[in-house]
Amino acid sequence: MTAITTAVGREAAKASRRRGGGIAPPWFFAAPALVVYALVMLYPSIAGAGSAFTDWSGVGEQRTFVGLENFKQLVRDDQALGALRNTLLLTVAIVVVQNGIGLLLALGVHTGIKSRMALRVIFFAPVVVSPVMVSFLWKYVYNPAPDAGLNAALDAIGLGALRQDWLGDPSLALWSVAFTVIWQCAGYSMVIFLAGLEGVPQELHESAMVDGAGTFARFRHITWPLLAPATTINVMLSTVGGLTLFTQIIAMTNGGPGYATDTLSTVLYKQAFVYGKFGYSTAVALVLAIFVAAVSFIQIGYLRSRETTA
Repeated sequence: MTAITTAVGREAAKASRRRGGGIAPPWFFAAPALVVYALVMLYPSIAGAGSAFTDWSGVGEQRTFVGLENFKQLVRDDQALGALRNTLLLTVAIVVVQNGIGLLLALGVHTGIKSRMALRVIFFAPVVVSPVMVSFLWKYVYNPAPDAGLNAALDAIGLGALRQDWLGDPSLALWSVAFTVIWQCAGYSMVIFLAGLEGVPQELHESAMVDGAGTFARFRHITWPLLAPATTINVMLSTVGGLTLFTQIIAMTNGGPGYATDTLSTVLYKQAFVYGKFGYSTAVALVLAIFVAAVSFIQIGYLRSRETTA
């Protein structure tokens, strides 16, 4: 039974990929957009990358070539290394938990319950709210006062012993920010998974049920393989978002307490606009860009191969 269900899922995935093929439009249709992108994004980025090898302060044209000194300083900078660790921890938490919750929500609202349309709207609503507004909302929720926000709610249900300084405790602040991001973006992952679920033929489930496959077996051998493209999109988006997370950190903690919630994005911002070290901040930005690109290429290579073998 399991072998039959697995074979059905694989054949359906291959058929879905064949149906997705077609005639690619001529490249010249994209030429105007590519030219604008090159002028607005690529040229300034490449031209600015040269500042990573200077001691430019960001004021005036005076700058001295320092070679790889900024990159050497980055390797020795405890704050930057701590920010790299925080960035990786945040990214892993966001990718795993956000996509896990998004998948569960998608499976829940894909059923025949009458309120599924209303639930879809409710779960997706936080996505359309500005990240700054969400950050300040949750900053109030995390108010350390015992009679406000989350602490007051815990006290009201008899769990007052669990009250914390959610954003002031170095061991909790990073995870509090991560929860805020997951709360806002899980609905986005849900919508992408939901689109994938809409493309799963119902007759495959009916055939598997006739073979005696249970709910978990049908999900594992039919639904999950056919969700490979949606998984690729969700993992890529959440990974890039986690590695470049900035707005929520600045709005909620400004990298504090101490450097407990600093990420590479906040470090390069502070080095440039607080300490006036544009050369060093550009070096941090260059390393971050290369790191994000490398992780993205590795991820998409693996995920695409998973789509092919599913």
